[in-house]
Amino acid sequence: MRIGVIGLGMRASHVMKEIQNVDPSCKIAALVDPKHQQASGIDSPAAYPLYNTPEEMLQQEHLDGILIGTRCSLHTEMALKVLPSGIPLYMEKPVSTNMEDLVRLKAGYEAFGSNVVVSFPLRLTSIVQMAKEIIDSGKIGTVEHVQAVNNVPYGGVYYHSWYRDEQITGGMFLQKATHDFDYVHSLLGTKPTEICAMTSKQVFKGTKPAGLKCKDCEDNRTCEESTAYRSDVADDWEYCVFAEDTGNEDSGSALIRYESGMHVSYSQNFFARRGAGRRGARFLGYKGTLEFDFITGQLKVFMHHTPRVETYDLGAGDGHFGGDTALAANFIDLMRNRAGSRSLSTLEDGMLSALMCLKAKESAETGQFKRIDWCCS
Repeated sequence: MRIGVIGLGMRASHVMKEIQNVDPSCKIAALVDPKHQQASGIDSPAAYPLYNTPEEMLQQEHLDGILIGTRCSLHTEMALKVLPSGIPLYMEKPVSTNMEDLVRLKAGYEAFGSNVVVSFPLRLTSIVQMAKEIIDSGKIGTVEHVQAVNNVPYGGVYYHSWYRDEQITGGMFLQKATHDFDYVHSLLGTKPTEICAMTSKQVFKGTKPAGLKCKDCEDNRTCEESTAYRSDVADDWEYCVFAEDTGNEDSGSALIRYESGMHVSYSQNFFARRGAGRRGARFLGYKGTLEFDFITGQLKVFMHHTPRVETYDLGAGDGHFGGDTALAANFIDLMRNRAGSRSLSTLEDGMLSALMCLKAKESAETGQFKRIDWCCS
């Protein structure tokens, strides 16, 4: 399989390695990357035919698949260049970072159809698949309430590196909650109708000069967040998180109403550290409660009317808790046009999650409930 890559950064390099681990015959055949980025484990970009635009690559190369791994604000633009070709597309999340782009993407999807895998690996992890099996069996009854949380122990990346630029990322709901909204939605199998949200910036703010780097700060030997002398973080974790230009909220919460009337509460935080990290949810029915944590790889079912607790140790898994491998295999099936193959994480899924995140951001800014609808506020 010959794959064209648009934006070969760290994430796209990881995805390519997952694809090659599943099927070693898959190769990068062409590259569009103006920065000529080089990532660990991938050959130098000079090893591939290099094009300035996706249009040039599509015109010159015969490709079986395309991978979009650019910065977030370019995802929609690049996808709209690829969709008319009909070539299977692996698209990083978020699919759009603003409402204008999302509406454009929806129009492109409706005009050209979609053979797209959106990078929502959490829905395909073994722990979510087991949760779905249990929920669908009726063991805990109909899910009537969900409590989801994501306390991110590596949250510094969103303040030290380029992720601090909200013009690129679209904010933290689109960066993190988009995954969690998606796996919750996939487990419930029902439509969200309304959302309200609130964000805070209480820790990663300050009066240090804009553009200050940790290596140039006089406090870099005492600051708990300094990366000046750390070898366990990426090279681009270089900026001061207490500067006046840090960007991004450092916690956020949302309430989501579904068509049945039930609601989901979700909260995310970016200054929890070490053992305080947690990512998972509780699904409560009348008969029982199911809960799981991606980080520990453990799922529990608490029966409400009998003294019984079931515990499953599934292991955390690598690469989004094992979901990246499952998505890679799904993309390979699409490229090979295997019988019955279909995307397990569709562009429709990506657009719904992005819409929810954009409405959550708007709600946090206005203090109002927002309809999860393309035409309503």
